[in-house]
Amino acid sequence: MEQLRRRIVGQEDVIEDVLTALFAGGHCLITGVPGLAKTLLIKSLGEILDLSYKRIQFTPDLMPADITGMEMLEEDRTTGRRTTHFVKGPIFANIILADEINRTPPKTQAALLEAMQEYQVTAAGERFALEKPFFVLATQNPIELEGTYPLPEAQLDRFMFNVVIDYLSLEDELVVAMQTTSNDQADLQPVLDGADIMAFQRLARKVFIPRNVARFAVDLVRSTRPKDAAAPDFVRNWVSWGAGLRATQYLILGGKVRAVFRGRYNVAIEDIRALAHCVLRHRVLTNFYAESEGVTVEDVIDRLLEVVPEPLSGLK
Repeated sequence: MEQLRRRIVGQEDVIEDVLTALFAGGHCLITGVPGLAKTLLIKSLGEILDLSYKRIQFTPDLMPADITGMEMLEEDRTTGRRTTHFVKGPIFANIILADEINRTPPKTQAALLEAMQEYQVTAAGERFALEKPFFVLATQNPIELEGTYPLPEAQLDRFMFNVVIDYLSLEDELVVAMQTTSNDQADLQPVLDGADIMAFQRLARKVFIPRNVARFAVDLVRSTRPKDAAAPDFVRNWVSWGAGLRATQYLILGGKVRAVFRGRYNVAIEDIRALAHCVLRHRVLTNFYAESEGVTVEDVIDRLLEVVPEPLSGLK
């Protein structure tokens, strides 16, 4: 974190959430208007990790093969024999920056699905494994901006977190304005390699989670589903689709990483609460009634955190 803070001013929660996803082995979506250092944050992360890093600029004319790679036909000049071989695309790296992912059509967005979930690429009937660790950091502009394509729900669910990056405070913006208009640019040094990251990922899974904390994560996620018996009335009125099992898994896994960051050996309910918004905001779909009443998905999650009871310790 210290290395990133040398270049990224403010955005402490955003930095922690991105690192939490990395060390949990999940992918991260960062949402914010242009000019808030989304790309700089991810580029800086690539510099402090001794891993291969590729940036893919998503545009309306980008094709799936531009991401995964393609079969190329070659002719041997001595024999005249023609052969094909697969030329790997930019997806074959440890850290992928999918910049402005919602500026490309769904067909190209879907090219990331197999890679993100199965850690492989299939081309011409052959499978090509991706080297681990494999981490996709995607940025997107708010959908209200022109020229954007909403990501399908199936694609959104592949992302562990949806981190929202907001405008800086007055003091932080002043610091950024002065730093970025001078010749002083912070140089970052690599601090971790792939083996270190994968070792941390294995360590995080060993962190103990009490049964009542796990139950709180399950209850919170189930309460987002309007057809579930545990759903509050406001969820039934405002939500058309709730979060699935992946949300519970990511709440718990992210909670384990957060506990390690704080030097604890067990997950606490405060960890689940702290991660609720970035895990649920892209998995809970509000309906027309919520929109007509000015209710956002953030409002729904806030109310759920107020009404879902915390199970007592010692729960069996």
